[in-house]
Amino acid sequence: MTEPVLVLLSGVAAGVLNSVGGGGTFVALPALVAVGLPPVTANAVARIALVPGAVAGAWVYRRELAPVGDASTIALAAASTVGSGVGACLLLALPASAFESVSPWLLAFATVVLALGDRLSRLLGRLLDRSAGMSTRAVLIGQFLIAVYGGYFGGAVGILMVALWSIGLGLDAAVGNPMRIAQLAAVFLTSGVVFLFTSDALCAPLLLVALLVGATVGGFAGARLARRLPARWLRGVLLATATVTTVLYFLNA
Repeated sequence: MTEPVLVLLSGVAAGVLNSVGGGGTFVALPALVAVGLPPVTANAVARIALVPGAVAGAWVYRRELAPVGDASTIALAAASTVGSGVGACLLLALPASAFESVSPWLLAFATVVLALGDRLSRLLGRLLDRSAGMSTRAVLIGQFLIAVYGGYFGGAVGILMVALWSIGLGLDAAVGNPMRIAQLAAVFLTSGVVFLFTSDALCAPLLLVALLVGATVGGFAGARLARRLPARWLRGVLLATATVTTVLYFLNA
């Protein structure tokens, strides 16, 4: 029972992180690989299991959604849904060796975004003219591309969303957090449904249930904790987790 307990605890941590600032994949994916699942299967299991937690977090924030420029919530959700579906299909269509080879680099990319996202956003915001802001079409195209990445891998996808909105529209990260959680739910729900019916995620039902229960509890609790705990503390823990995970993946590659 050691493995299900480990996966359960990692699910709680992943759910909390996704609700607070993103990065639950940094915890869930390595935990599943550590207990013996192949990387592609682990990615599919993690995506399915993180759906309820993401939806729970979105439900908590449902009355606090703020517009992203002129793009409506429905339009953003449509871009997230289609993009995530494309990314999930790419994961299943490409050879498993392709994901195993690229996953350390994806983790490294997500870690850099996590570490430098705010600074890059401020720097680009000063360099770019925000007087007009991104057009609605540009916002939706950017959201679609981020969702493709989210459907394929998912690490720090919520952080990429906030960075796009901040750079292109000057949207404050705290104001955009409820919308980030809502779009994260759309990305995870879409790819999770695809993986549920087309991948071998159900080959490890006990691990799937353990991660699902943990992520649901963590997602609901994390959305409430986000209003109380300093974001700097949580970001520090997440960055440390991401860095260690990335290093371990490169050592084992």
